[in-house]
Amino acid sequence: MIFTTFLNIAIFQGIVLGIIILKSILFKSTSNKYLAYAIFTLSLLLLNFVFAITNIYNTIPFLIVIDNIEWTFVFPVYFFLFVINQVHHPIRQSKKIRLLFLPFLFSVFINVFNDLDKVFGIYKLPNSINKILEGLIFSQYYIFPIFIIGILSYIYPFIKFSNDAQEKKWITYLWASISILLLSFILTIFTGLIFQYDISYFMKFLALFATFIIHWTSYFGVFKYKLAKDKEDIRALLSKRMQPHHNDINIKLQKKTSLDKNESMTEENPYFKKLESLCQQQHIYRDNTINREKIAEMLGISAGYVSQLVNTITGQNFSNYINYYRIEAVKGMIFSSEFEKYNLLTIGLESGFTSKTTFYNAFKKATGMTPNEYRKIHIK
Repeated sequence: MIFTTFLNIAIFQGIVLGIIILKSILFKSTSNKYLAYAIFTLSLLLLNFVFAITNIYNTIPFLIVIDNIEWTFVFPVYFFLFVINQVHHPIRQSKKIRLLFLPFLFSVFINVFNDLDKVFGIYKLPNSINKILEGLIFSQYYIFPIFIIGILSYIYPFIKFSNDAQEKKWITYLWASISILLLSFILTIFTGLIFQYDISYFMKFLALFATFIIHWTSYFGVFKYKLAKDKEDIRALLSKRMQPHHNDINIKLQKKTSLDKNESMTEENPYFKKLESLCQQQHIYRDNTINREKIAEMLGISAGYVSQLVNTITGQNFSNYINYYRIEAVKGMIFSSEFEKYNLLTIGLESGFTSKTTFYNAFKKATGMTPNEYRKIHIK
């Protein structure tokens, strides 16, 4: 019961994840479209397995038509299409890659043709045709391992065309996981056929491994990788828009570091002005590791004096002072059309916040609303 429930959760998650990837503007791309199709196919394979172990086919016989089709023929094809589009390989433009769907179409044709007779009784095939059909259906067991091993071997060299080290690492891990799953499936099926072993327990293990692939893909492959890519894009956009005047600031720092610390605690305080320059021109708040000690080192004063400056002049503590600039940066990106396709968490992290919790809490404390509410209200 627990096992079946876990599989059902994984199936539901796979379907929802596939829909999100297809419909959300955040993930919209040709490569992600094929990744969604692959996840849908894997979820369907798990669903067929659940139907088998719960004897649904005895209650609803016509569902066996879906199970009889070898969906494992199309799953690696979608993964291949995902890879070549993700790494932008020229072969993705070739119409010849459609030939990879032929084994799947072959399986659909012979199994549906057979089931229209055996399951639905729409017509009655003569014995001679039945024997040919049975031979064709059995031939799938020979085509399947050759095709799967061949396409998995064919996919791997394309991964190296990725120019992104993180992307290459993720796709390699995904390829390895899928390869282990499919090759184990082949080995299990043939072991059962040759030695007449009960393979149900090992098939359950493979089903659990398939759920792991769905979970792993959803979190690390889609969310975390998308987050990292968006951060890179946002960083590039910000670099173009925010060109700090390093030379001017360095000159000011060199000229001011010898001043007496007993300057008046006003906005005219030279150390506070330097701090404002660091935030406004060099955008040091975007460094999520920034602290009083680092700033004190930049200014040539003590960490305690930094706190005294900020507390006295702004009426805020150091953390709130830095978060003010981060929140203003987030607001600026919310109002800019250049950043509208990026999710708010990515924008917040790239503005210097360390996590979703700290970002949302600081933003709500400053504005009285969450980042999502702020975007909805101000961006029509």
